[in-house]
Amino acid sequence: MNQLKKEILFLDPVCTHNIWGGSRLREEFGYPEAGDDIGECWGISAHPKGDGTVRCGVLAGKKLSEVWEGHRELFGNLPCEQLPIMAKLIDARQDLSIQVHPGDAYAAAHENGSLGKTESWYVIDAPEGATLVVGHNAGTREELAAMIHEGRWEELIRRVPVKRGDFIQIDPGTVHAIGAGILLMEMQQSSDITYRVYDYDRLSDGKPRELHIDKSIDVITVPAKPEEESVRSVKDQPANQLNVLYRGAYYTMFQLKVQGETEFEQEYPFLFFSVIAGEGTINGQPVKKGDHMILPCGYGGVAVRGELEAVAATV
Repeated sequence: MNQLKKEILFLDPVCTHNIWGGSRLREEFGYPEAGDDIGECWGISAHPKGDGTVRCGVLAGKKLSEVWEGHRELFGNLPCEQLPIMAKLIDARQDLSIQVHPGDAYAAAHENGSLGKTESWYVIDAPEGATLVVGHNAGTREELAAMIHEGRWEELIRRVPVKRGDFIQIDPGTVHAIGAGILLMEMQQSSDITYRVYDYDRLSDGKPRELHIDKSIDVITVPAKPEEESVRSVKDQPANQLNVLYRGAYYTMFQLKVQGETEFEQEYPFLFFSVIAGEGTINGQPVKKGDHMILPCGYGGVAVRGELEAVAATV
């Protein structure tokens, strides 16, 4: 038992193919996934649609969901039914659909007891002039419904400029879409419930993808919160310390830039840790861009050396 708490859980992630995906997750992060439509890497996930596998150590070969079920002590004996959060990398070669996520109560009632979906984005890379959708311009739910039914998309959606190092908070009810060319790290509740409002009339296998207009109108927050409350730059955070990007009801998300070396204590029920740039070591074990791992409950002191950037999270 104690030995397990001293092992870092390195994970082999699950990649997904999406109509808007690209090839950067293979070419830049080294995931052995064929195709030029790789949209997401579910880096740390125990969700049925993307269950990672422990790469090495005592638990090598086990799915993360198995580890969660059989060794809850590694996660602080949390009382949840499922590992409550997941970490993803997303490569948007094209614009994603305009979408919205429900909260817990609506998802539980309408989606077979699923969790809702709160998520947070940290922009790793974005081309000059990149934009994404966050929020909308409708003043009332009646106006929102009219704009959607009449297809007044450019009037409805709020496009905002973004750049590398920006942080975007997507609460349930927020109209959102990642823009073309953006590569980001996403932390979210462990849920795959997405309501698609508009998809640019794209075809998948010769057919339009399903839209969820009625459910979207049900859950979209009206009015949307101001743009300045949704996007902020976090690129100039201090080096060699865990900087809080977001602290909410479901998770806390950190950013860490290591320049040389730093140490901290793993004092949380667990700590997700994803390396998004550079390389180095954690307690002497080599890590590099594209590595995803979990530092379990009770792991203790953590010494990180090298030149790297990571995103971390806990509950």
